[in-house]
Amino acid sequence: MQVPLLDLRLQYAPLKAQILAEIEAVADSQALILGPKTEQFEKAVAEYCGAAHAIGVSSGTDAQLVLLMALGIGPGDRVITTPYTFFATASCITRLGATPVFVDIDPATYNIDVALLAEALNRETNVRAIIPVHLYGQCADMAAILELGKIHGIPVLEDAAQALGAQHPLGSAGAIGEAGWFSFYPTKNLGAFGDAGMVVCRDAALAAKIRALRNHGMEVRYYHKWVGGNFRIDAIQSAVLGVKLPHLDSWSAGRRARAAYYRAAFARHGLGEKVTLPAEIYATSGVTNHHIYNQFIVRVAQREALRAHLTAAGIGSEIYYPLSLHQQECFRDLGYKEGDFPESERAAQETLALPIFPELTDAQQEYVVEQIAAFYR
Repeated sequence: MQVPLLDLRLQYAPLKAQILAEIEAVADSQALILGPKTEQFEKAVAEYCGAAHAIGVSSGTDAQLVLLMALGIGPGDRVITTPYTFFATASCITRLGATPVFVDIDPATYNIDVALLAEALNRETNVRAIIPVHLYGQCADMAAILELGKIHGIPVLEDAAQALGAQHPLGSAGAIGEAGWFSFYPTKNLGAFGDAGMVVCRDAALAAKIRALRNHGMEVRYYHKWVGGNFRIDAIQSAVLGVKLPHLDSWSAGRRARAAYYRAAFARHGLGEKVTLPAEIYATSGVTNHHIYNQFIVRVAQREALRAHLTAAGIGSEIYYPLSLHQQECFRDLGYKEGDFPESERAAQETLALPIFPELTDAQQEYVVEQIAAFYR
């Protein structure tokens, strides 16, 4: 049996006619960048997550970058975030000349440890922003993080690149803090036909500045108020994403169902002591999409050998992420050393992503768990 980590063809097939019709409409209009399709999609996302403003951009990375630019973050500033995340979370900070300050993760959720965040805020100076990452599709502890931000007068900016549709008791991912951003990279729960992203925020003036910065700092054509960049979203991506967005909640429900099947299967095979399953910290909070499972991450011993075993059995898997960011060569000048963030380092050595997508079958999941059980026998 073959079990891919993800198969987007299964999602595309039932939407093919509608998506192609939307692409054809964009082609016929020749309104290829921004335009009506983008405005429609921005409005839909703002309504979906409860944000006041939504600004479509060229990628999730550019979404973070243009937001930090709009806030004036630059040389001499410090931004607190986690070292266990995708590279862009920290690289966007350094590209503007600011300094990322890392805080270790909670070992159960892989999100930023709020107790350690409190210590960092009491220790650090010139902190201009706090960036919690809603890793793998589950929100960080936003109630505690927002309280810390309020105490210290520092804005909370949500890296919700993997979490569009994830809910926290305080609201939807991305729209809880002052601002946030999403990625529509094709493998995300809501994926484009290429790169695309979006910033959401509360403040109208900030939104207006972001809209200008994504278009070379122009509010009036060829009159540049700021030095911005080319961060515009293509109309085709907006059109495709507009077709997909109404299906997102059902896809999230499918992913949660697949996660529940894994939990039952691992229990049936007696793997509780061998495989640590994802924590669901908001499962009893009353919110529906408490975890949208952008990835299904397990913690295991002998990870490399297990992964080789799964590959030989025709099962896809992935490592998110093999190094904590403070271990990356390009961040050596930050002055961190091995052991500074033990939970991030341990997660980088022990975690493995298993196949999860709504169209995955019971038989495929059973096969995955059977092969893991066989490895540990």
